[in-house]
Amino acid sequence: MTQEHRKFICITCPRGCALDATVEGKAVVKIEGSSCKRGMDYVKGELTDPRRMVTTTVRVKGGVHPLAPVYTKTPIPKPRIFDLLAEIRKIELKAPVRFGDVVIENALGTGVDVLASRNIPAKSEAS
Repeated sequence: MTQEHRKFICITCPRGCALDATVEGKAVVKIEGSSCKRGMDYVKGELTDPRRMVTTTVRVKGGVHPLAPVYTKTPIPKPRIFDLLAEIRKIELKAPVRFGDVVIENALGTGVDVLASRNIPAKSEAS
């Protein structure tokens, strides 16, 4: 198998290290440019199972705001992001919504929950 050089920008911390990785298939042979161990772990994860956090909004019926922000509790597989967003678009919560409420449990069978990230009181609670 031939070796390939791939470039990554690490997103695990604010430094944003530019990483040069030498890979053979999905095996990492060498990584250069990393300021910490997290960069090496990031490249290995990107090659084998890339994951991302997802943040978006959900409709809220009867709330002081029409939308509630939500997020995934842990990162989900990158190829499943658009499937998850399609599922979230189908949801309409009923106010009140509380910070930390589980909006979707075990989203798409990934074991990752989608949680509310803000309190949205009902219109009657706001007066």
